[in-house]
Amino acid sequence: MNTQETTGASSKKSSETNKKSGLNAPLLPFILITSLFFLWGLAHNLTDTLLAAFKRIMSLTDFQTSWIQIAFYGSYFSLAIPAAIFIKRFTYQKGVLLGLGMYAIGGLLFYPASLTMQYGHFLVALYILAGGLTVLETSCNPYIIAMGDEETGTQRLNLAQSFNPMGSITGVILSKFYILSQLNLSSAKERGNMSAQALNNIQEAELDAVMGPYVAVGFGLLVLWLIIYKTKMPEGSTESNKIDFWPTVKRLVKNKNYMFGVLAQFAYVGAQICVWSFIIRYVMEELNIIEATASTYYIISLVVFTLFRFINTTLMKYIKPATLLISSSLLAILSTFFVITGSGYFGVIALIAISGFMSLMFPTIFGLASKGLGKDTKMGSSGLIMGIGGGAAFPAIMGLISDYTGSIHFAYWVPLACFIIVMLFGIYNRKVGDQLVSSTSASVTQA
Repeated sequence: MNTQETTGASSKKSSETNKKSGLNAPLLPFILITSLFFLWGLAHNLTDTLLAAFKRIMSLTDFQTSWIQIAFYGSYFSLAIPAAIFIKRFTYQKGVLLGLGMYAIGGLLFYPASLTMQYGHFLVALYILAGGLTVLETSCNPYIIAMGDEETGTQRLNLAQSFNPMGSITGVILSKFYILSQLNLSSAKERGNMSAQALNNIQEAELDAVMGPYVAVGFGLLVLWLIIYKTKMPEGSTESNKIDFWPTVKRLVKNKNYMFGVLAQFAYVGAQICVWSFIIRYVMEELNIIEATASTYYIISLVVFTLFRFINTTLMKYIKPATLLISSSLLAILSTFFVITGSGYFGVIALIAISGFMSLMFPTIFGLASKGLGKDTKMGSSGLIMGIGGGAAFPAIMGLISDYTGSIHFAYWVPLACFIIVMLFGIYNRKVGDQLVSSTSASVTQA
């Protein structure tokens, strides 16, 4: 058998294996890209716990701690379009390498930030780190869809996204044992009465604990960067690398399904970050426990989130994604209402339940809004990634409401309103999504 026949047979065997597995995509590249979903989940939820950590370390208000999310998710909002232009100009693989590099640099910058002990320096490191995640998510979400049949793209993306909460759980576990458990339990009032030297010694030890996991992850990312650099990856797209920015934007803006999807993504991510950013704060208040103990309930929420990701991926074989999105949104709305009106373990259980109901939202919104974009897919994905900027806006609003009213319960009206927007997108897509996708595909082909 000659080389060409061997290659053809190997390709056919690989294709058959992938179809049996349900991937409809090259296995090794799929595994490598899916590992990145795990890694940015780790970064997201490790960062969420920093709100509770810095609130104690530097005696900050809820709004001041929300600057962590403003820096982190503000990076998504400001860098998503540059990331898409880079990917459009080059390839998905180069986008992945750029994103991994920035992620690693941001993590390593936690070391000098811990030496200066300046809150602003940590925010800069987070902005750069999140910039790397922006490039990764702008690359990987459409890349997973483009690796196989478009019909199974949303299901494939949900499968890849199922590994994201595993990273999230890992991030919170790292924080629980290496950051939150290392915090000095002195209150803001007690810290205010300490001498400058005594307070400096405590904060120095606490910030060293904050720095450790980020620097360790940074070094690990450099190894993965080399592996992906050496691996032959599929193109994943036949799009031209020519950048017709304004014509593309005009086509996307006219696509009502896509634009509603961007709004829904903005609202969903805002809701998710609101729920998770203040979960430790809520549990501490309701159960009268410290940060490290309260983080256990955060881990439970992420386990529930992970289980429901796999459950929903399976359900999509039998139920339309839009239908699942509507029902999940409605259940999330009800659970959030119980968080607002409930107390004690009842409120905490309702808060945990929200994670299960919102587990399918990000990949499902992304998939439903991306269908039929054709040659505009790379630029279109940037708009959906910009929607992650909701994670910067809504937690800040929630923090202000909490500070003003003195009630973290009342502040949960913010994510409830966001879930209503997500539900409305699901209803809209269920009614007209198929027609819009068909018409968009036709117009893109003619353009």
